[in-house]
Amino acid sequence: MAVTKRVKFTLLVLVAGVVCLGGFYTYADRWLKQQIVLNSEKRVFVVGKGESLKTVSLRLADQNILRWPGLWRYYAQYIDKGGIKAGEFRFNTRESPISILETLQSNQVVQYKITFYEGINYRQMLELLATNKVLTQTLVNKTWLEQKEILGVVEQHPEGLFFPDTYQFIRGDSDADILQRSYQKMRQTLASLWPERDVNLPYASSYEALIMASIVEKETGLASERRDIAGVFVRRLFKRMRLQTDPTVIYALGVEYDGNIRKKDLSIDSPYNTYRNFGLPPTPIAMPGRDAIYAALHPAPGKALYFVARGDGSHQFSETLAEHNRAVKNFQLRRRSDYRSSP
Repeated sequence: MAVTKRVKFTLLVLVAGVVCLGGFYTYADRWLKQQIVLNSEKRVFVVGKGESLKTVSLRLADQNILRWPGLWRYYAQYIDKGGIKAGEFRFNTRESPISILETLQSNQVVQYKITFYEGINYRQMLELLATNKVLTQTLVNKTWLEQKEILGVVEQHPEGLFFPDTYQFIRGDSDADILQRSYQKMRQTLASLWPERDVNLPYASSYEALIMASIVEKETGLASERRDIAGVFVRRLFKRMRLQTDPTVIYALGVEYDGNIRKKDLSIDSPYNTYRNFGLPPTPIAMPGRDAIYAALHPAPGKALYFVARGDGSHQFSETLAEHNRAVKNFQLRRRSDYRSSP
């Protein structure tokens, strides 16, 4: 008789447990699917790099988005669909604990972008990065030696090393992340184009070609003239003529350049002043794009040794100095008396 009572009691406990478990399961399932109304402040949620599921669940609870963070975390581990992603997410106005988890496990991370245009220099790149409110700033107020250590750059001068392009990023990425990608893309671009270069070019290395490409980039107004401009500079190098290109002087002037090149500027003592020095400047003067690099490696054939801007983005090319002087008079001296064409 006592055994029978114990069996009945055990069965009763088991039934009660099953009922309770079933009730809990029903409640949990209903809660996981329950709609949550989120205001604008709660719709943006950032998961940091390396942040654990537990930390995220507790932050969601602190923001009154999740009521049962432990249950939500258990469900995430139970379905085992992979971990949550780092980045910034935007929830809908109405979400559920399940849909919130699905969003955090998806690739629906908010993407931002930053664009470096062809011809920009390193100082300007840093300024663009520093004004971006989403990127984590790690390079501000650091010397180039400190920056190159962070970036993993092997070259001694930053100019020309970073590929101008549009780069996407997520919140939590840093200015260094962007520049590292830009640096690797320039290295890859040079590595792919350098072996296919024309024969008999006046470059001892791909770096010298990069220097030429930066000058071509700064001189070009029309894309169709890039190879013609490169051809002029290559022929001048072969003839041991000074390049006499204004952008190198502008680079030498730096922040002192006010938009005009004066006669006195052409005599400044700088290794970048190609009106005084023969050959290429010591480093690139800007970040050239792929087309400018290609032009430097495949200059157009011809006899022109001079060119002058027409004022509409195009240039007048000349074979002799007499022709060039006439072109300067025709297109430029009417505008200002101290103009010096390039080259």
